Amino acid sequence: MGTKRSDSIRARDAKVVSPSLTRELPVVFERGSGCDVWDADGKRYLDFTACVAVASVGHSNKEVRKAITRQLQKGIHCAFSDFYADVPVSFCEKLLEQMPKGFGKVFLSNSGTESTEAAYKLARWHTNKTWVIAFEGAFHGRTMGSLSMTKSKPVQRDRYSPFLPVVHTPFPYAYKMRMEPEECSQYCLSKLEDKMRALRNDLAAVFMEPVQGESGYVVPPTSFVKGVRRLCDEYHALLGMDDVQAGCWRTGKFLAEENFKVNADVVWLSKALAGGMPIGATVARNEIMDWPPGSHANTFGGNLLSCAAGIAALDFMEKKRLGDNAQKVGSYIMKMLSEIDSDAICEVRGIGLMIGVEMKDRKSRDRLIQAACRKGLLLLPAGDAVFRICPPLVLNKKQADEGLEIIKDCLKNI
Repeated sequence: MGTKRSDSIRARDAKVVSPSLTRELPVVFERGSGCDVWDADGKRYLDFTACVAVASVGHSNKEVRKAITRQLQKGIHCAFSDFYADVPVSFCEKLLEQMPKGFGKVFLSNSGTESTEAAYKLARWHTNKTWVIAFEGAFHGRTMGSLSMTKSKPVQRDRYSPFLPVVHTPFPYAYKMRMEPEECSQYCLSKLEDKMRALRNDLAAVFMEPVQGESGYVVPPTSFVKGVRRLCDEYHALLGMDDVQAGCWRTGKFLAEENFKVNADVVWLSKALAGGMPIGATVARNEIMDWPPGSHANTFGGNLLSCAAGIAALDFMEKKRLGDNAQKVGSYIMKMLSEIDSDAICEVRGIGLMIGVEMKDRKSRDRLIQAACRKGLLLLPAGDAVFRICPPLVLNKKQADEGLEIIKDCLKNI
């Protein structure tokens, strides 16, 4: 029969690609459409990962493709740090329409980690202070500024110290900390205030994910998010929100912190922002984004194709009311998962289509993910023993049922 094409590509990959990448599944991506992807041998999979929360408008979204094609006829790169161009400006204007009142300036970059770096540098510049507080379990990226705030898995930080001046404090992961949610919230707020008090004369900002992603899709109590805002006001520190994974309507709101009725001072997004094209955006109020020319820039930020795709993706999200769909289908999935009678499932949590399923141990979680893949469902891990459900936001109830049936079938053997 010969070797499958997927086997051949994986073998070539092993020879030339850095081994630092984390390939959780053996799937060799060939093409995608909506909530489906096909591998190099023609097998179809239902995608409950959105390629790590990126393909929110669906794989190969028609409107995004059309926007890229139109822009491709005019130009690809404009050196936006040195010249002016209409498309990046239009993208910034479109993005600001979704932001809370008072946000008026955007710095464009290429990825989540770069948008985090921009937020970090902005906080240091604006306050002229040194220290930032982040949270245990946080994932903000892998470049040195964002990695200094990341504390999700030891392997991500091993051998890279010394880090920038960042300290970490507990995040309310009630299940793992074996506390009731409000007890956990108050405990974590007290630990945060201890750190803020110690750094109060040189504290630039507190950076947080409104819903922690890589540590296990951990949803904090509203009292905690509100409490962080209160403490930042009290100690004159900026509050920065990392919406890279949780933003763009994934939780039902454009920014995840809107679920808690809290506004940050600096916000950054990436992943779903341009329908699959690389882009990052750091957004702040006018009085905060006050750094002078030359204090921060990049080469590819404001890329014409990415910005054209971003305008189309934002239009599509709004026109199709993907936030409403995320709430509706996400609530249905969580209800159905909560009704599954399985000793392997310990907790189901989430907001919208950002759902984490805590299992009894890592081995059970990994077995389920591999079994689901063999049956045509793509899932990804998070944290120690969690699998995440973060499908394209165009997912409908029929597709949700298809994925749920596969999960239930796989659980029978765990």
